[in-house]
Amino acid sequence: MTLSNKLSLAVLGMSAAVVAVTGTMAVAASPAQTAITTRQANFKKIGGAMKVLKDQLSSGSIDKAQAVAAAKTLAATGRAQATLFPNGSGASAGIKTDALPAVWSNRAAFDGAMKAYVAQADKLVAAAGTGNAAAIGAQFKAVGGTCASCHKQFRADN
Repeated sequence: MTLSNKLSLAVLGMSAAVVAVTGTMAVAASPAQTAITTRQANFKKIGGAMKVLKDQLSSGSIDKAQAVAAAKTLAATGRAQATLFPNGSGASAGIKTDALPAVWSNRAAFDGAMKAYVAQADKLVAAAGTGNAAAIGAQFKAVGGTCASCHKQFRADN
């Protein structure tokens, strides 16, 4: 074998190795992984917005603009969440999630719980727009109630 052939084989071998490594790295996340990751990030947004409102209610000082923004985050994120539980995005996908199988086996109840949450979050947007702490507090509790109800049925870590 000539030096030229040896070099060609070496370059070919290195090229194959590069393709193998970069090809593996270029594999996109599965649809289940994307749904789970997105919904988990959204639940953190919901938690952050709830904290903003809770802190304001606890302090007795309502910043109307912040309260409205937090309430709008709750409503918009809730609407998005409803689309992030496609079939195959539960624990059976092999990805850590707190979503119980009941999300998919009792889909009508789950969808109803999501709609109830969004309806209450929309009412919170209206209450926050008033700047009235009592109205915001009452509606904040209603939103929290829809969260708790859904978690009891459909979330593993309660």
